[in-house]
Amino acid sequence: MSRARTVYICQECAYRSPRWLGRCPGCGGWNTMAEERQPHAPAGRRDAAGRPVSPVLLTDAVEPHPHRLSTGSGELDRVLGGGIVPGSLVLIGGDPGIGKSTLLLQVAAHVAASQGNFLYISGEESAAQVAMRGRRLGIDAGRLYLLAETDIRMMEQAFDEVRPVAAVIDSIQTVYDPELGSAPGSVTQVRECAAQFLRLAKTRGTAVFLVGHVTKGGDLAGPRTLEHIVDAVLYFEGDRHHVYRILRAVKNRFGATNEVGLFEMTAAGLREVPSPSEALLAERPQQASGSVVVAGIEGTRPLLVEVQALLAASPFGHPRRTVSGLDANRVAFILAVLEKRGGLRVGTHDAYLKVSGGLRLSEPAADLGIAVAVASSFLDRPAAADTAVFGEVGLSGEVRAVTRVEPRLQEAARMGLTRCVLPAGNLRGAPAAPGGIQLVGVTTVSEALEVMLG
Repeated sequence: MSRARTVYICQECAYRSPRWLGRCPGCGGWNTMAEERQPHAPAGRRDAAGRPVSPVLLTDAVEPHPHRLSTGSGELDRVLGGGIVPGSLVLIGGDPGIGKSTLLLQVAAHVAASQGNFLYISGEESAAQVAMRGRRLGIDAGRLYLLAETDIRMMEQAFDEVRPVAAVIDSIQTVYDPELGSAPGSVTQVRECAAQFLRLAKTRGTAVFLVGHVTKGGDLAGPRTLEHIVDAVLYFEGDRHHVYRILRAVKNRFGATNEVGLFEMTAAGLREVPSPSEALLAERPQQASGSVVVAGIEGTRPLLVEVQALLAASPFGHPRRTVSGLDANRVAFILAVLEKRGGLRVGTHDAYLKVSGGLRLSEPAADLGIAVAVASSFLDRPAAADTAVFGEVGLSGEVRAVTRVEPRLQEAARMGLTRCVLPAGNLRGAPAAPGGIQLVGVTTVSEALEVMLG
C-alpha cells in the first residue's frame, strides 16, 4: 500500500511545492500555500471505466450519444449548443443570488418530467429548503430526486440507486472525498472530486451540472484546472437587483463559444426572453442626447443594444471616467480620437458610459456607437432614433470594416429601424439591404457624426 506524501499547494493557481512558501511563485499571491496530503497515483494508465488505455482509429471512434436532451428553455439550449449532451460535465458559475439554483431546478423538473430520473444534490441547502423553492416555482415532478449530502461516496451510491439521466451538484466547493486529507473547497478536493464526477458522467452517460462559486473579481473560485476538466463553462451575469440575467458560454466542446441567453427573473422563476433586442430597447428614451442603438453580435446571435453616454463639465483637474458594460480602455482611446480627430474638447469633461440591460459589449464593432453616443451627449444633440450604428474606430479617426454585417442588418430591419450607419468598406460587395433599410457608409468618425447628429 502506497503512502501519502505531503505537498504545499497554492489555493489560487494550484502551484505545487515540497515546502511551504510565503509567496506563491506561480501567481504571486501571499499566504496562499496550504499543506495537503497527496496519495501516490497507481501504476499504469487506464481510462474512466478502469480499462487499459489503447489507441483506436479515428474512423472507428463514434459518437456515443448522438442525441441531446432538451432543457425546456430555448435560451439555455442555445447556450449549450442545442441541448444537454448525455455524459457531459458542465460548470455553471455566477454571483450568489443570481439564479443558478433556480434555473437548474427548473431544468431538473423539465428533464424529470420528459426524459427520466433526475438527481439534484445540494451541499449548501437541506432537502426541505430545495423543496420549498420547488413549491414556490410550481414544480411537481415525480422523478426528481433530492439529496442533501457533501460526501462524494454517498453521492456515488445515490447515482447507483437512482440511475439518473442528469444530475446537479450544488456546489462543487462543498463536496469532499474522505480519503483526501484536505478540507472541502481546497484545490485538491475540488480537482479530484470534479475528476470523479467526470468519470461518473462518461461511464454512465449521465449529464452532470456543477455549480461553482465565484471570487470577488467575478472569476470561478478554485483551480483553473477545473475549467479544463469540464466540457462546458457557463457564466451567469447580471445584477441581482436587475430584472434580466445573461447566461454566457465561455467554453463549449459541443457548440459555439461566447453564445448568450437572456432570462428575466420573475416571482415564478427565470423566464426566457425570446427577443432580446426588443427587451433591451423597450425603455429607450425618445429624443434624448447620448443614446445610440448599436448592432452587435454575441456568439452567433445579433443583438440591438442601447449605449448611453453622459458628459458633464468636470469641476476638478482630473475628469472622471466611469464605464459599465464596456471596455474602459477602448472608451479611453475613443475619447482621445474624438478630442484629436473630431475636434470635440471632451478631455475636460467627466464621462459616464453604460450599456442598458446589464449586457456587456466587448467587440470592436461597438466603437462607432460609443463615439456617436459621446458626441451626442457632449453637443446635447439627440442621435437619429431610427438608426443603428456599428463599426471599428482606428486611432486616425478612420472607420474600419467589421465581420458578420448581414445578420446585424437583418436584426435592425426586424426591429423596425429604417437606416444603418456602417463602415464604407462593408458596402463593397454587400448583399441587398433587408427590409428596405437604408445603408449609409462612412469612412471617418467625423462623417458618422454628421450623419447621426446633423
